[in-house]
Amino acid sequence: MSVPYETAAYEPHDSPESPEEHLARLLGRALNSFELPDETIRRLDCALAYDSSLHSAHHSAGLHRETYRHTWLLADGSALTLWELVHNTAPGSEPQHEVYTDEEELRAATGQLPLPPDAPDFELPVTVQLSPVLVPRHAYLPDDSADHARRLLRRAENPDRPGADTAALLTTAFAHQITQAFGRPSRAGRAGVSFSLYEHAFLLRDGKEVSLWEVEHTATPDGRHMCEVYLTEDAAREAMERRAAQVS
Repeated sequence: MSVPYETAAYEPHDSPESPEEHLARLLGRALNSFELPDETIRRLDCALAYDSSLHSAHHSAGLHRETYRHTWLLADGSALTLWELVHNTAPGSEPQHEVYTDEEELRAATGQLPLPPDAPDFELPVTVQLSPVLVPRHAYLPDDSADHARRLLRRAENPDRPGADTAALLTTAFAHQITQAFGRPSRAGRAGVSFSLYEHAFLLRDGKEVSLWEVEHTATPDGRHMCEVYLTEDAAREAMERRAAQVS
């Protein structure tokens, strides 16, 4: 029989379980978790959020099996699904948990269970929707990103650099991307003075993205290299304009 079902939304990091905790609990109870490909586990290390829902069930004469769909949203914007089979058909009737990477494997395992063919069965239509606000804007690389943020803020020399709140927030960064921005300042400044602008984009554990804008320049009295860091691109470009005007 068919049962109406409303798909649950992805659970963010501040839900009762984080994506990492949910995965660890799933793998910890599955008897065959050691059979999962290493690549699958590696990709799930960067999960931002997850959705878990009952997919189908089968009950008869004290025997039962349920299948669950666990889907994670990854840092690159893609999704990865694991299928969990729960049943009590083993000797002793203790619940057994198994996990599979695709629905075909799940069906094959389900077909081997000693359940009566006429037992009542229902399947829930499940459609997982990826929230567009959770899809990262950048192509991040997992790295020691929190330390990178700390070192960037430490070398910033401008008095109005981001403060303690930003530094604390970035301790949760686990991936980042650095890109150079081009354009202004329009003022040429004196010969030999250079300006460069970089965006340091960080991906946090809760799926949020934070960017710091780094200005590197030699518009100093002695021509030495200087680093300044700002919270927005506009603030960084305004600082570049001011520095360029001072040395014109």
